[in-house]
Amino acid sequence: MKKGSPAIIILIAVIIVAIVSLLPLSEWSGGRIKDFSLVSDILKEVGIMEGEPSYSSSASEEDIDPELLKAEEESEKNRVAAVTLPPDSVAIDTIISPIKPSRVGELVKVEDYTTLGVGFANFKASLQSGGLSRIAVVGDSYIEGDIFTQDLRELFQNEYGGEGVGYVNMHTDFPGFRRSVRQSGSGWKSYTANKKAENKYLDLSEQYFKPTGTATSIYKGTSAFSHTGSWSSSKFLFISPEDCEISVKTNDSEWEARNIAASPDVQCLEIDAAVSEFGIKTSSASLVGLGVWLDGNTGVSLDCMSSRGFSGITLTRVNQELSREMSEFINYDLIILEFGINAMSAKQNNYNVYCSRMVDVINHVRKCYPEADILLMGVGDRGERRGSQVKSMATTRFMIDAQRDAARRAHCLFWDTREAMGGEDAVVQWCSAGHINKDYIHLTHKGGARLAKELFNAIQSDL
Repeated sequence: MKKGSPAIIILIAVIIVAIVSLLPLSEWSGGRIKDFSLVSDILKEVGIMEGEPSYSSSASEEDIDPELLKAEEESEKNRVAAVTLPPDSVAIDTIISPIKPSRVGELVKVEDYTTLGVGFANFKASLQSGGLSRIAVVGDSYIEGDIFTQDLRELFQNEYGGEGVGYVNMHTDFPGFRRSVRQSGSGWKSYTANKKAENKYLDLSEQYFKPTGTATSIYKGTSAFSHTGSWSSSKFLFISPEDCEISVKTNDSEWEARNIAASPDVQCLEIDAAVSEFGIKTSSASLVGLGVWLDGNTGVSLDCMSSRGFSGITLTRVNQELSREMSEFINYDLIILEFGINAMSAKQNNYNVYCSRMVDVINHVRKCYPEADILLMGVGDRGERRGSQVKSMATTRFMIDAQRDAARRAHCLFWDTREAMGGEDAVVQWCSAGHINKDYIHLTHKGGARLAKELFNAIQSDL
């Protein structure tokens, strides 16, 4: 090759870019320039399991919940305007017990910060009653598509009985994504807690639906799990301000019309029979669809309520009166809160505002469902690029400390998800094993099953 030829120029350029990709640009620039890897940007990703969600491959990508950003701005304004406390003022925490080590051998235990150390008292009593025990897992995209929760449900139902998948929303834009139930339908408009939803219609799922014409929802069982092929109870919870007609169908039956009287209260349309398919159809523009529950009558039911991009702080908008009305049909013995991904930043070490807001969330959820035990999950291990390598995000431990402190201050249970995964740099091993996606944040189906086993064992050890 001649000097100055295109081949030489390209080769030199590639070498320079490769060297630059090894430099800690983010660290040197204070986060203004992101690190990158030449190899990972050029090579096409391969080997992702069929049915896995699609996520960005960038381990440095951040997506902070806008609601949390507003809360932090508001907190800063209040801090500046606040009157300084006298020098001798002391903040008193009613919890005086030290934080206990969470790992006992291979088991990462649930940390009990409840008043009087009652642990899973309500959930345990429900299991012993012989009826139906309900668990709600409320979280972000970490559990989207029933990942993790589908396997946690399976473990509980294998141990205690139960059938069906519990809560399913009225519509999904990704009908083939979820393995535990086949969902189809159309004609629904969704309203969520971060998009101008009316608080009076917000429950734990933080979403509701209204027809935009003729709206249909059809749910079919699957053989992907032992207890999801059929169920004994199908419930549709709704609010109908006007008289309306709702049609239902099961299995291969024809649509059967039901006349519904107007009411401002929550109503429940129930089919109490063993079925493998359940359908809803209505054209009432005023109707508010809260969701469908597909359950057994005994054992354990476990709901997956995921909201992509949420940090959890909007749960304070859940309507207490609505929750009370819904609990007449759907009540909970254990509520698991899984959040934190959308509250983290690679450069933020102080999560005091988030901690304070999550204390408010836990206390509010407890008011809405006073008979439920509450378990807060710490954020899972998350990766970030440092030069050409991926390591645990350095600020993850600060988030976990904030979440643990929130559980301590709100007197609830806490589980250190990251520690259960293996602690520092666990995300690298999990990704290599195909248990975390290439974004180094979200679980694959295999990873969800692995983590579900860890949490199930931790809960079981306390029952």
